[in-house]
Amino acid sequence: MQHDLNRLRIFYYIYTHNSVSEAAREMNLSQPAVSQHLQKLERELKVQLFTRIHKKLVPTAAGHKLFTTIQPFLSDLPDILQGLRHPADTPYGLLRIGVPYEFGRAYMPEICFSFRQKYPDVRFSIRLGEPVPLLNLLREGEIDFAVIDLALTTMQMTGGPDFYNIIPLIDEELTLICSKHYYDRKIEGNHSYQHLIEQDFISDEHDDLFLKHWFLHHFGKSNIHLNVVLMVESHQANLRCVKLGMGMAATSSHLVWREITGGKIVQINSPTPNAINTISLVELQDRIPTITEKTFLTHIKQTMLEDSMIKRFRINADPTVADSFDSADSFPDLP
Repeated sequence: MQHDLNRLRIFYYIYTHNSVSEAAREMNLSQPAVSQHLQKLERELKVQLFTRIHKKLVPTAAGHKLFTTIQPFLSDLPDILQGLRHPADTPYGLLRIGVPYEFGRAYMPEICFSFRQKYPDVRFSIRLGEPVPLLNLLREGEIDFAVIDLALTTMQMTGGPDFYNIIPLIDEELTLICSKHYYDRKIEGNHSYQHLIEQDFISDEHDDLFLKHWFLHHFGKSNIHLNVVLMVESHQANLRCVKLGMGMAATSSHLVWREITGGKIVQINSPTPNAINTISLVELQDRIPTITEKTFLTHIKQTMLEDSMIKRFRINADPTVADSFDSADSFPDLP
C-alpha cells in the first residue's frame, strides 16, 4: 500500500506541536486542511493516531510508534537535501552537542561563534546537563558529542571505555575557595585539617560529596561531617554566596579565574597539589564521524589550547599566570 508522504509530514508536525492549529501555521496551511489530511491518514492506516482529552491532542500507542519511525528521516531531511548541493569536504548542517552547565555557559558561545565564522553553514543544538544524562543522550543517538567532566567515574557508571571514544581536551583543577574577607576573618593562614572542617560550607550540588572529595584528596579523610549551611544547584548562586562570606566551596578553578587572579577569591592550599580532572569530548566508538564533526573536533581542541584558555585552567601550575593577567583577554568575565 502506498501512502501520501505529505500526510506523514503533516502528522509529524501535528505530533511535534501537539496541535493541529500549530501544525497548520508551521506548514502554511488552513486548519481544516490539516485536519482532513490527518483523518485520511487514519482511514488509510485503519488506526487512530490521536485522542482528544480536554481539547488537547494526545498521541495513541500507534501514533507514538509511527512518529518514532518517521522522525529520524523527516528531522534529518533538511540537512540531507542541503548536503546534496554541498561540497563533500566542507562542513555543513546541524551539530548536536551535550555539555555540562557551567562549561556550556562559559565557553560554548565563543567556541560555536568562532567555528561559524569559518563555516557559516553549520548550525548548533546545545544540550546542557549532568554527565550521566548526557551520556544517555549520546547512546540514544540524540547528540553527536558529549563534553564530560569526571570522565573515568562516569564511564564506570554507564558503560566502559570500550564503548566510547574519549578525547582529552584540557585538565581542570579542583580547588577549595572562600572570599578574601572570610579568609582573613576565619582562616587566618591556618590550613590544617582540624581547622578547615570546623568552617561553614556551601555546595552547588544536592549533597556534599564534592566537598568531601577535596578533603579525601588532600588529607586522606573520608568519614567526616561538614557544616553545609547552603546547598544550591547553581554555580552563579554558589559563587555569590562565597563572595558574601557565607562559607567555603569546592569548585573548578577556571570557573572563578578572574576572581582568583583579581584577589577577590582565595584558594585553600595544602602540601598536596590540587586534584586534576580531565575534561574530555566523548563520542560513540562505532560511529563514523562526518566531515563536520571531524572539523569541529579539531576546532575545539585547538581552542582549548589557546593562551586565554591555558591561563584560566592552569593558575597553580604556572605561578606567573596571575602576574601576566590581561584585562583585555578574549574571553569575557563571568557574571
